[in-house]
Amino acid sequence: MPKETLPKFFSGYGRRKTATASVRLTPGKGGITVNSLPVEKYFAGPYSNFQFTEVFKTTNTVGKFVTTVVVTGSGKSGQAGATVLAIARALCQFDPKLKTLLRKKGFMTRDPRARQREKAGLMGARKQKQSPKR
Repeated sequence: MPKETLPKFFSGYGRRKTATASVRLTPGKGGITVNSLPVEKYFAGPYSNFQFTEVFKTTNTVGKFVTTVVVTGSGKSGQAGATVLAIARALCQFDPKLKTLLRKKGFMTRDPRARQREKAGLMGARKQKQSPKR
């Protein structure tokens, strides 16, 4: 009987606002690279490493995967949210039992908030012209 072999990598896809993130988790020791840059350089400042490591800490998989992320669209905040969702989905592909834990912590929920379109007759999505006073 042949041994059951693990796939070479686990993939996940996430979206937030207009950002899309595609993640590959390859078993091995290593960090996170985003668009061929270390995560600390790409998401410098308030977005830094915290959100991404939180997903791995929750599932006790810190340092078990080399994480490669390709992210496009939106700004840094939207890209960070898309990346977290993509990592969570890839971890569920690795071990389906993690799904309930990740859902409970809120990592599996896609944030539906997005920019509203500009409506006809208005000055933006919601701003209206000032009404006449007299």
